[in-house]
Amino acid sequence: MDLLLELFVTLSRWCRSHLDEIALAVVAALLVLFGPPVNAWLQRQVGSLNFVLRTLLFVLLCAVGYGMLIVHATPWLAKGLAQLNNYTLAPALVLVFVAIGVIAERR
Repeated sequence: MDLLLELFVTLSRWCRSHLDEIALAVVAALLVLFGPPVNAWLQRQVGSLNFVLRTLLFVLLCAVGYGMLIVHATPWLAKGLAQLNNYTLAPALVLVFVAIGVIAERR
């Protein structure tokens, strides 16, 4: 049991120095998973509008909306992950990435 706890602590210390990149990976993976349904919903909502207006709305959603989400959600998530102690950070990250993998596999 002590070996497992020491492994968690070692992995958590390593992850702690890379939390910005890990948070970016989580946010990007979630956008890859949930972006297409959001795009499809927007396409249904604006399907009857003029081509130029539809294109502008998609550019706003994709470039501005998703870009702002990445820029603002990544530091927020990194700060939240930094609040976890060394015994819970590594297992929580493993669970998050496994959950993302399961969701991706089901789609």
